[in-house]
Amino acid sequence: MTDKKPKSVFKQGAISSGFIGESIAKHQTKTSIGAHNIFLGQVRADVIDGKTVSAIEYTAYEEMANLKFHEIREAAFGKFELTCMHIYHSLGVVKAGEICLFVFVSSPRRKVVFEALEYIVEEIKANVPVFGKEIFEDDSHQWKKNS
Repeated sequence: MTDKKPKSVFKQGAISSGFIGESIAKHQTKTSIGAHNIFLGQVRADVIDGKTVSAIEYTAYEEMANLKFHEIREAAFGKFELTCMHIYHSLGVVKAGEICLFVFVSSPRRKVVFEALEYIVEEIKANVPVFGKEIFEDDSHQWKKNS
């Protein structure tokens, strides 16, 4: 477990490939790491009732969500032998094809990163109060159902 206090995991808009690359590059010189695993959640251009999703607008109860992200992080460090972890989620409008969730884990062992990443993403989807409003190409919208 870590002693870190909850910090904001939110980024305004899409999470850029540059930000993702910089976050990963910070760990290249750590010789205790044997494996990394990354999850990138991307906005899909789903077709719902004949209308195509062009973007999702994410909102959250930020204080509560940051606390939940912190609890998930701490639980994962307690459950798995992890060296590091990054979690970032978008707020605001993210267009179809752009990244809205970035989770990165490192461990001395390969198998651990797969198990930990699955656990973390499932916990986020089930327990963090982040909400998405799907915006269609015709500018109509509806609240997203978790999938």
